[in-house]
Amino acid sequence: MKKKAIEKIPFLGLGKISRKKKARYVGVTAVRTVGNEEHLFLEVYRNDKESKDVPVVRVVLAEKDFGSYYPERGEWTREKVKKDSDGNNLIWEGQEEHETWKQQEEKNILQSTEDLERIKKFCKSSAYSWESWWEYLYKHEKDIVITARREKKRREYLRRREALQDRIENTKELPEEKILNRANAVCFHNGHYLYYKIKGSWAQIACSACGGVTDARWKEGESFESMFQRRIEKPREGYYGTCPLCGARGRYKCKGKVKGKHSRTAHLFLGQRYKESGMVFRYVQVEKTWILGLVCGEKETEMYNACEELSGVEIARAYFEPGKKTQIDFQKYDPYTEKDFWDDCNLYGMQNISIDESPIMPETYDEMKGTMFQYSAMKEYDGKVKEMNPIKYLNVYKEIPQLEMLVKMGLIRVAQELVSGNVEIVEDKHARRLDEFLGIRKERVKQLIKKHGDIRLLETMQIEKGMGENWTEEQIEHLTETGLDMERVETAQRYMTLQKLLNRIEKYAGCQYGVVCSSSEARIRHTATIYTDYLYMRINLGYDLSNTVYQQPRDLEAAHASMVAESNKEEADKRIKEVEMRYPGIRESYRKLRMKYFYEDENYIIRPAASAEEIVMEGRILHHCVGGDRYLGKHNRGVTYILMLRFKEKPQIPYITVEISAKDNKILQWYGEKDRKPDAGNMQKWLDSYLMKLKSGSLAETAGSEVA
Repeated sequence: MKKKAIEKIPFLGLGKISRKKKARYVGVTAVRTVGNEEHLFLEVYRNDKESKDVPVVRVVLAEKDFGSYYPERGEWTREKVKKDSDGNNLIWEGQEEHETWKQQEEKNILQSTEDLERIKKFCKSSAYSWESWWEYLYKHEKDIVITARREKKRREYLRRREALQDRIENTKELPEEKILNRANAVCFHNGHYLYYKIKGSWAQIACSACGGVTDARWKEGESFESMFQRRIEKPREGYYGTCPLCGARGRYKCKGKVKGKHSRTAHLFLGQRYKESGMVFRYVQVEKTWILGLVCGEKETEMYNACEELSGVEIARAYFEPGKKTQIDFQKYDPYTEKDFWDDCNLYGMQNISIDESPIMPETYDEMKGTMFQYSAMKEYDGKVKEMNPIKYLNVYKEIPQLEMLVKMGLIRVAQELVSGNVEIVEDKHARRLDEFLGIRKERVKQLIKKHGDIRLLETMQIEKGMGENWTEEQIEHLTETGLDMERVETAQRYMTLQKLLNRIEKYAGCQYGVVCSSSEARIRHTATIYTDYLYMRINLGYDLSNTVYQQPRDLEAAHASMVAESNKEEADKRIKEVEMRYPGIRESYRKLRMKYFYEDENYIIRPAASAEEIVMEGRILHHCVGGDRYLGKHNRGVTYILMLRFKEKPQIPYITVEISAKDNKILQWYGEKDRKPDAGNMQKWLDSYLMKLKSGSLAETAGSEVA
């Protein structure tokens, strides 16, 4: 639409005002030729003598375009004459309250019937009534918008199709045989199966490697002829053996447990050069199927042969080009045409195609030479981790090229955090120096490299830099073991040095720093949290922590529990009285449950909760939700039970809370302070061992002691 030419056309003017009292706006129309194309002009005037020369708005319609010009502001808009919502307000009326159709028709009129005919003829549409003359214009404008939107989508679709076809044409041929052989070696370890059926002293073996079926003796015979018969080891499900025919090693699988065939799937990445300096990473799914041939015998089905099949399908391609966003195409299946096809978008919902970490074909790194990723250090990274997703890695590398520096300097764990999406560990994304990039002191870089980029150590170094401190290497490593964050360290350092804080934590924990023991580290972290919690509560309650008596309680756990009780005394007292009355069954069933669940060894003790009050205090001290009505109610009804797991030397101090099912003695969940799992690996093993003893009935030997 030629807006400048339209602005130069004189206004039509309002010939005379309307005598209708409710008429506020009068529309005047004309057809004008602009740029060899007819345009419908609609000018809306206020119905008063002072506004007959300049309209409120001039609406101009062409066959495929429209616009509204406001003379007072000298602005053009693409607003339609009516809002698309359920309101009926016209655009020149602004944001007025909702009006009825009748009120709209009385307020907005045309100067003459010729104006209406002109509108009808130009717009070629219909309206509910001729009084609602703006409906003709609205429908014409809406058709233009819809047509333009459809055309835009059509052009976008064609552009995407052309780009997709271009990618397909410029993608190299897939070396299927190499991929299948690689998958068979790396993912399936060239595995074979030996299917067997034992018949007395004999076993029938079907080998998936050679396909042959033979009989062999697994048990020594007494006859002379048995000395010359073919011998094998006794077949056992899941064990490995040797095929008597071809000598291939395979895993024994009982014939009765096989339903014709079984398979396994694996995935591989293959990277190839794309165009001049781009790369395409192809994600291939490989399936290996083992098939046991069966035929009907006289009494039962018999093994006829066995074989193996390898097949693969490419399911995704990720294209990387300089200066462009990463494009991932997916191969889909059309059930109507029964053909596979490539598309530039993923499936939706539960059918979404995921791209997971998988092995990378070694040919990929030769293809990367001379491309935009030749210095990405992906090969070095791949050699340090078990499996990786190269698409994720390279996307991060495009955004953070310092990833190459991290990998080559041995900071693999930092690199892994970035690849997994944790970019918060980066202080300055544009920094060139490693210390500035990570937000640590310059002299800490060597220490971080020695630890291969340990994330917890890095966080401690960032705390040091953020607080403007200069700690020793030993202090940094010890503080890392405590797991304290900056806020807790800052609170403690108001009243003591860092070294004093570390010494007190070590003393209260009864464990030394630097001991490679998960239990010791868990004890130190637990103690550090308890001690800093204790200091924080002391401060909030108005105690003067410059007093060393408050700083160094003789019994930290007891002092912490006292502070918790004092901080929540009124609320806690009310809650304890409430649960004591509502859940009396917990106290009544304690002795009976203790006989069943009590157990102790040289390190830990576990027992059921003695009362509802104890469960509430357990939740308050450890800051988790076990003291809620849901858990109390289930324990009271005998659905599940709450067990207290504690250090044997400090049986009154909460450590871990366990919920166990009353029906099948299955641990439903266990948590320590703040819903964390301290010393998770060691404690899980301990609980597994406890469950075995519980189910075997051997706990009864330790349950005869008096109630704690």
